[in-house]
Amino acid sequence: MLRLVTTSLCLQCQRSRAPPLIIRSCTTLKAVENPQTVEALYRLSVDIQKIRKLKGWILHQDNAYVNETADLLKDLGASGPVVAQVLALHPEAVLCSPEQMQAQRELWMLVCPYQRDLLGIIEKFPASFFTPSSHHANQRNNIVYFRELHLNKRIIAKLMASAPQSFSRPAEENKNMVSTLQQAYLDLGGEEANMKIWLQKLLSQNPFVLLKDPKMLRQNLLFLRDRGFTAAELLYLLRKLRGFVTELNPASMQHTLTYSQSTMGCSQAELRQIILKCPALLYYSEAILAERFDGLRCAGISMSQIIATAGVLELTPQIVTYRIQRLKACGYDIKSGSLEALSGTKKDFEMSSEKLQLRRERPLFNPVAPLKGDD
Repeated sequence: MLRLVTTSLCLQCQRSRAPPLIIRSCTTLKAVENPQTVEALYRLSVDIQKIRKLKGWILHQDNAYVNETADLLKDLGASGPVVAQVLALHPEAVLCSPEQMQAQRELWMLVCPYQRDLLGIIEKFPASFFTPSSHHANQRNNIVYFRELHLNKRIIAKLMASAPQSFSRPAEENKNMVSTLQQAYLDLGGEEANMKIWLQKLLSQNPFVLLKDPKMLRQNLLFLRDRGFTAAELLYLLRKLRGFVTELNPASMQHTLTYSQSTMGCSQAELRQIILKCPALLYYSEAILAERFDGLRCAGISMSQIIATAGVLELTPQIVTYRIQRLKACGYDIKSGSLEALSGTKKDFEMSSEKLQLRRERPLFNPVAPLKGDD
């Protein structure tokens, strides 16, 4: 009797520990693949093996709209290879009903009136277009809100495509973050006439800023103000960082600032000026900074050079090594010269190295010029 009870309890424990069955779609999941779905995808030259490997559950759904999805894409101007590419990249698209797809198309046309542009977005961000119908109301409300801000339609479309989570949530949450950003911009001395352009650039370059906590932005600005940054300097950082300040927190910034000041041997006032030259110092981790400081010093660059041209810390050691070799080939000694030739964007560097190369190749005298004779 005891053995039976023990067995019964063990079986009960096994049942209680068994993981729950997670159904990934509201549609019925078949035990075998849906032959109609597989055949339709095959006719469209979709990489079925890739779908089986990564998202095989889609092929087991009872309800799939492969042909309808393909027709929508073709109606937007997609070629056969583009249709196959989209469905291979985001096969969940075939689970959207024709009604859902049409509703999404009408919604997106509010901010993307040209079909070729909409197709380009779907090619890059198919998951942003083929979304559940439960998100449509929030998406529409957010579009209305951002249009009320008089933001460019292309900016709104880019937001919807690259950060769809921000449009799937209630518009009030986005209003709260945008309001916090606008207030911070004005409080720091920004001009209201320029605020729209600033906001568009910020959202365009860092669309995920909308998903951040407004409280964190305020805390970060207060932390930097307490470290001696003026309102004008904070406004510069807010513009320069394109919203990266919202991805920081006072604890991480304090750790980074302490390490940077100790490594460079500078005062707090000097450190503030260095940060204004290289705002990235605020969000680089100690490990990244240590690697970059070591890489520069191993290349023979002095700390005084680094402090004078702090922007060089934005370059990885690999880029630094490559650029030093290029400059050396042009006859430029980085150890005794300015680091301005080393830092900057790829385009800036290419222009600088080309000028140095031309200067090196230029003859010291004009071989066709007449020689001066003695008077």
